[in-house]
Amino acid sequence: MTPTLPITRRTVPWQSGQTSSGSSWKPWKCSNRCPQSWHLYRYVGMLTFLASGVCPYRIVSPYVPFAHRKGSAVIVTASNLHKAYGSTVAVSDLSFAVRPGQVTGFLGPNGSGKSTTLRLMLGLDHGGGQTLWDGKPLAAHKHAPRVVGAHLDAKFFHPSRTATAHLQMLAAAGRVPRSRVDEVVSLMGLESVATKRPKGFSLGMGQRLGLATAILAEPAVLLLDEPANGLDPQSIHWLRDYLKYYAAQGRAVLVSSHLLSEMEVMADHLVVIARGQLLADEPKAAFVARSVTNDVLVRSARVRDLAGVIAAELGPGSVRPEPPDGIAVTGASTEQVGDIAFRHGLPVWELSKRTASLEQAFLELTDAGQEFTMGGSR
Repeated sequence: MTPTLPITRRTVPWQSGQTSSGSSWKPWKCSNRCPQSWHLYRYVGMLTFLASGVCPYRIVSPYVPFAHRKGSAVIVTASNLHKAYGSTVAVSDLSFAVRPGQVTGFLGPNGSGKSTTLRLMLGLDHGGGQTLWDGKPLAAHKHAPRVVGAHLDAKFFHPSRTATAHLQMLAAAGRVPRSRVDEVVSLMGLESVATKRPKGFSLGMGQRLGLATAILAEPAVLLLDEPANGLDPQSIHWLRDYLKYYAAQGRAVLVSSHLLSEMEVMADHLVVIARGQLLADEPKAAFVARSVTNDVLVRSARVRDLAGVIAAELGPGSVRPEPPDGIAVTGASTEQVGDIAFRHGLPVWELSKRTASLEQAFLELTDAGQEFTMGGSR
């Protein structure tokens, strides 16, 4: 049975411009002339349900699990996103796509515009450009919660509503059965705090509740901003595996993170920005292949002779010393280097390919775009 919505025109919880906790809120005018009580959801963190002005009164279709939805895969296309704060440009003409079936890592130095970009995509910030969700703006979808689930802030909850009540409120608005609330509470390990208020939550518990909110309606797209902040190592490992599983079901996942070691094993595709501008939009393997630290290590008893013949065939810039008895060769495969040594009768003790880490490739590409540096000026 589809649960009924908990708020009616006769149950407006707060009047005028003040919440029950005393903080102020700004009423939001809706073209559907809904009661103001609906739009307090914007205050309590209903990011996806009201993004771009999607009104809960328009949600009429019953909840259907993702696995049973037809045509549920969604491609997200961000085009020419732009945002400026006075003379400071946070995001500049940014365009990229997030495709289903893969985890897309959203990387950039501090202050590069990642969080602002996510808010622009959801319609939570005013700015230029547009984002299309399966070819339509988010507001044009009849059921926004099934299109995208977002977690942008670990503490964006009503401080006095319990974790379970918060999820039940969103479940009712999204026509999600209450049994799904129990599922996500268990999935995120929130059983011990389900009846507690988020104002006392640690950062890690806040992250768990935010993730539970994002996946509640089993959306086709997940947008997550630093979801691993505050989580312990076991939880980070679980989150990595879960997001990979989520994407493998034909859904799209966009994750912003500074944990490059995690992104290296989680992400299939990378979008990299610096100073609000796009630097890379390509598969992770192609991005890492850009690094100049990708090379072939060769060790030999006659390393000087080997270096000379390789430099003669591949060019002098292709060889650098690796003391005490090795050289690093760039721009060649292990097969090429081995063939050269064989043709000249030179012994080889070791021949191995060395691949750059994501961190090395990222630092090389974004070094010039690092706005906030540590250790003094360079």
